[in-house]
Amino acid sequence: MEYFTWHLYLMSGIYILAGSLHFIKPKTYLRIMPRYLPAHLSLVYLSGAAEILLGVLLLFKDYKDWAIYGIISMLLVFLLVHFYMLSSKKAGAGIPRWALLLRLPLQFFLIWWAYSYLQY
Repeated sequence: MEYFTWHLYLMSGIYILAGSLHFIKPKTYLRIMPRYLPAHLSLVYLSGAAEILLGVLLLFKDYKDWAIYGIISMLLVFLLVHFYMLSSKKAGAGIPRWALLLRLPLQFFLIWWAYSYLQY
């Protein structure tokens, strides 16, 4: 497989865009932060910066595997937010429960998708 496939560019773009949204619309992410975590705004910006950095690093062959391990770790941590959002209506931030439940398999798909690039 050639290294720079269109779907690796897609993955990179998704993380860069998602990370950028943390800076453009931080209130959206503040609403879903678990109450037990400190410094919500700092964590929103930190997670956004991590997504952007990892998305960019995917594009460099020498850093691809590091980026993938970082993405997988980040997605596993983000599972805490997804489970927190299922804990109550208030924590769900007005998102329908069915949509919150669909996010869980999506999260595992994203983990698998990233993991699949470790072979190359």
